[in-house]
Amino acid sequence: MPAPITEEQSRRDRDALLDAAEQLFYERGFRAVGMDQVRAACGLPLKRIYRFFPTKEDLVVAMLGRRDARWRANLAAHVERTADPRGRVLAVFDWLAQWFAEPGFRGCAWINAFGELGSSSGPVLAEVRSHKRAFHEQVAAWTAAAGIPAEPVCLLAEGAMVMAGITGDPAPARQARAAAEVLLGAAVAPRPAAG
Repeated sequence: MPAPITEEQSRRDRDALLDAAEQLFYERGFRAVGMDQVRAACGLPLKRIYRFFPTKEDLVVAMLGRRDARWRANLAAHVERTADPRGRVLAVFDWLAQWFAEPGFRGCAWINAFGELGSSSGPVLAEVRSHKRAFHEQVAAWTAAAGIPAEPVCLLAEGAMVMAGITGDPAPARQARAAAEVLLGAAVAPRPAAG
C-alpha cells in the first residue's frame, strides 16, 4: 500500500501542476493545450490533477489568480523603490519595458485568456476582470499621489501590453512612458489666466 500523501507533498504537487500549466498556457495558448500535455509536463497522473482542479477551467482560473499575485507584487516592488510620486508613475512603464524584453514574452496572460476564453467562460472572465480591476486600483494609488487621473495611464499601459504582445518589441513601453510624461507635465503646467 502506498504511503499517504502529506500536506507538504500536496502543496509541492499543486505548485508543480500550476507551474507547468502556466508555462504551457502562456507559451501555446489556453485552447491549444490539453490536459494530457499538462500531465506530461508536471509528471502527475490525471486522476491527481483532477483532484486539485476538477476541470481545465478551474486550472486556468487558479493559474491566472496565482500569476496575478506574483505579477502585481513584482510591479509594486519595482515602482515603490522610487520615492517621487511622479517617478513612480513613470516606473510603471520602465517595469513594463523590462517585462516586454524578457525571453518568451507573449503578451498579457489575462488579455490572452480573455481573447481565447472570455466569451465562453464566466469564471475566466471574472478572473480577468478581477486582475484588470486590481491593476487599475494599483495604478490609481500611484497616479493620485502624482496628481493625475488613473484612466489615461491605465489605457497607456494596457495599450502598450497589447502592442508589445503583437509586435514582440518592447518599444511600446517607451512610447507609453513618453505619453505619460506629457500627462505629468500637463498636470503641473501653469494655466493661462482667464480673460
